[in-house]
Amino acid sequence: MTEIFKYNPPELSVDILYHDPNIIVVNKPSGLLSVPGKGELLKDCLISRLQKVFPDALLVHRLDLETSGVMLFALTPYAQRHLGLQFEKRQVKKTYIANVWGDVANKMGEIEAPIVVDWPNRPRQKICWETGKSAFTKWRVLKKNKLSTRVRLMPTTGRSHQLRVHMLSIGHVILGDKLYAKGEALEASERLQLHAESIKIRHPEGGKGIVFKSRSPF
Repeated sequence: MTEIFKYNPPELSVDILYHDPNIIVVNKPSGLLSVPGKGELLKDCLISRLQKVFPDALLVHRLDLETSGVMLFALTPYAQRHLGLQFEKRQVKKTYIANVWGDVANKMGEIEAPIVVDWPNRPRQKICWETGKSAFTKWRVLKKNKLSTRVRLMPTTGRSHQLRVHMLSIGHVILGDKLYAKGEALEASERLQLHAESIKIRHPEGGKGIVFKSRSPF
């Protein structure tokens, strides 16, 4: 089993980007769990902090511990169901920004590779063509640096660690990824260089399309 890292959540107030009677959109910081883990030491998380301000806040989706960016919550059971169905039917449009190791040769591409938990090394995930669940990611190069490439990632599925595993699978691990990166790629950043840049949904009240964005901190 992969070593469990010491949990040191950032001491920041919840950064609320938008709220109305149905939904709340926040800017999740890197290093904070979306939901509580097992045990008292992993109790502090984004939803518990948010519920101190909005007691009725309900979970809709999650971001990994070290991923930052746009995260959506519901304020009513109806809104939660409405948004949950959008995720289930893959109607939600999401974009991420990442800095990955190496020179990505092409300008854009697609990755279609099934993902499953790597049980002996959990919480790591792995690509498995026999038992994995379908996963699909589009990517586009934004700019190149000396040792890394900045990309925009557009997943149409939401598998655990999908973007991290998919970029690793094409030889370009995300910088600072403590689970998947090694050597210089790991040492290149103190945090995972992955940020949820935008999310587009149909609003639970009326169905109008709406986009929420958060500028990448790196």
